[in-house]
Amino acid sequence: MSLKSLSLLLFISIASFAAQASGKHGGGHAHDGPSIGEPGLAAKVSRTVTIDMQDNMRFVPATLRVKKGETIRLLVRNTGAVPHELVLGTIKDLQAHAKAMQKFPDMEHEEPNMLAVAPGAQGELVWHFTNAMTLDFACLRPGHYEAGMKGKIEVAKGKAPVNNKDQHDAHKH
Repeated sequence: MSLKSLSLLLFISIASFAAQASGKHGGGHAHDGPSIGEPGLAAKVSRTVTIDMQDNMRFVPATLRVKKGETIRLLVRNTGAVPHELVLGTIKDLQAHAKAMQKFPDMEHEEPNMLAVAPGAQGELVWHFTNAMTLDFACLRPGHYEAGMKGKIEVAKGKAPVNNKDQHDAHKH
């Protein structure tokens, strides 16, 4: 396959995934299933949740609970020695993207539902959860997802639980 063909395939894959993350694309019609939400506004953040990415291929915590309509700042820390990322999506989208990453391991991500973090660094992703659903997140670097580096966000219709033992709030706004 030529470099031009590979570049075109990569562009189509990324554009398709980004369109699915927003729930709609330029044509104005919804994709199958509910939207995973949308990038949030920092001024609307209700709380910050810290997630550690570790070289044992785990997120800590691996389960979060939020309420529909809530905007959360995910403070994502890479406490390991290798690069990791956090990608929000449906399990179907994450599995498809993980397969694409195996073919194109140096793929760069710039979509708002994705955050790459270098070893020892941290970053943040602000997300507005628009639908009650189970949303997934994963590290899609080759081999990481397959080794179990994934988690879930339960988006509830009502108020988020007050006492989440598995959830670390860095601070509240």
